[in-house]
Amino acid sequence: MEILLYRSYHQNGVNGALYIGGKEVVKTIELPWRNNAARISCIPEGSYELRKRYSLKFKHHFEVMGVHGRSLILLHPANDAERELKGCIAPVLQHRGEGKGSSSRIALERLKSHLNPILDRGEQIIVTIKNSKK
Repeated sequence: MEILLYRSYHQNGVNGALYIGGKEVVKTIELPWRNNAARISCIPEGSYELRKRYSLKFKHHFEVMGVHGRSLILLHPANDAERELKGCIAPVLQHRGEGKGSSSRIALERLKSHLNPILDRGEQIIVTIKNSKK
């Protein structure tokens, strides 16, 4: 299954909207584009596999696999990209500014309710990231 993440780039952060089956499920926030530099940039546009991941810090969340030159790109809760993200993607319910959002934990639960059943069936999920202006 393919899900789509459409991004809007700003000086202080990236705001996005994630679509499953043509319907917006959550919004997203990320760090600004800084040439794919580890821990300070969002990842390049492209298609990546998503898998389930668990850590003590974030509990159940997702990992974005196959990002060139990067590892441990996670999809985890955060409401302020500059303060809480190190190159990862955070789902949010609303944007509150460039790279800022609200209700991230609720947004992640919403996303898990859509994606976990697909992954539990053994199906692959590909997230395709695109510029919303293209």
